[in-house]
Amino acid sequence: MFWNFVATIICGLAAAGIAMSIRAATAKKAPRWLIPVFAGLGMMGYQIYMEYNWYDQMTARMPSESVVVATESQAEFWRPWSFFFPQINRITVLDTSSIARNPANGDTARFQLYHFRQTYGGRVSRGTWLLNCPSGELVALTDEGKPDTREARRLSGEDPLFRQVCD
Repeated sequence: MFWNFVATIICGLAAAGIAMSIRAATAKKAPRWLIPVFAGLGMMGYQIYMEYNWYDQMTARMPSESVVVATESQAEFWRPWSFFFPQINRITVLDTSSIARNPANGDTARFQLYHFRQTYGGRVSRGTWLLNCPSGELVALTDEGKPDTREARRLSGEDPLFRQVCD
């Protein structure tokens, strides 16, 4: 977050420098308010660029055994451009190295899912899940290893999570 702040300031200063160059090239006939406008646009442009590249940056840093199984895009009123060009701001990642089949029948699989949310501090949550492959029933496990039926749901055979775990 600190380096993101530093980069934002540098982009603002660089854009203000461009405006100052325009003023110098026009013998100071260009309006003075151009400098803060350019600085603000430079900083805002960098932040928008970083928001839209968050998904690519996150997936590039993931280990090879990680697979993105779901993405979410959410438009927000303080980011009006997101209504026209939706950005991915949440991803769900399956750790394929954590998949463990039930040795008795092999029909159920236990695995780790990570949920990443785009915020300035970066939010990540982890959970252990249990999937019954023949029925497609997915249930979260509590910290004690017991099923939490409040989060139970059924996955279709076309769901990327189902295909990654059960195939």
